[in-house]
Amino acid sequence: MKHVRIERDGRIATVTLDRGNAANALSLSAMRELTEAARRFENDHETSAVILAGGANFSMGFDLRDAESGEVRALGLAERRQRLAAGPRMCQAWQDIEPVTVAAIEGWCIGGGVALAVACDFRVVGRSATLYTPEIERGMSMSWGSVPRTVALIGPARAKRLLILAERLDADRALDWGLADEKAEDGEALAAARRIAERAAELPPAQVRMIKELIDANAHALGRATAAIDRDQFILSQGSGDFEEGVRSFLEKRPAKFTGE
Repeated sequence: MKHVRIERDGRIATVTLDRGNAANALSLSAMRELTEAARRFENDHETSAVILAGGANFSMGFDLRDAESGEVRALGLAERRQRLAAGPRMCQAWQDIEPVTVAAIEGWCIGGGVALAVACDFRVVGRSATLYTPEIERGMSMSWGSVPRTVALIGPARAKRLLILAERLDADRALDWGLADEKAEDGEALAAARRIAERAAELPPAQVRMIKELIDANAHALGRATAAIDRDQFILSQGSGDFEEGVRSFLEKRPAKFTGE
């Protein structure tokens, strides 16, 4: 794989997203590779925990400059729905991993990066980490199944502050809200995630998987039921003038002027 590597140490695996730049953004090809990486743990009875890491920045979200992503907007509706399944499919694949999953978050975790992180069981943040979902400021709706997962973690009121008001969460606030499970010194998020993974690896693997499956079934039943609505809301947003203005203003580095069109 070009953007993703998998390393194994005993019963613990570490999956690292590395786009080779500071943004570590999620292009369609990177999303496909992360999906493939997650699926490699299907029928894997030797792995007890999987750590998901980025670089200095966990991920600055969906890559708006990705040429392949730009091509999607020119497709017909049916094909666009199929191509835009890449993000939801990636996050669902990570949620469906049977071993315990831990996201090690340093630096910026933005938009799609947050969507990916909340698909994991635990999140460890570095002291200087920032979690932020600016989709609303780009004329988009937050998708990839992240809305019900976020509500399950932090409740509806705080989810609205994060996803509608686009409030930025530093490490302390993320920990206080329940969006993060542990805070580490900068550069130590991976080591802290490793400690959680090691604890999971000490426990009986079959029982861990059964309990995780039962918890997820209770926490995410409604999210699975509304998954198609999530994607179609994003497609509907893509057809709006506010979406075009949001993306254009971002690329031109100026404030957006939304009109409701």
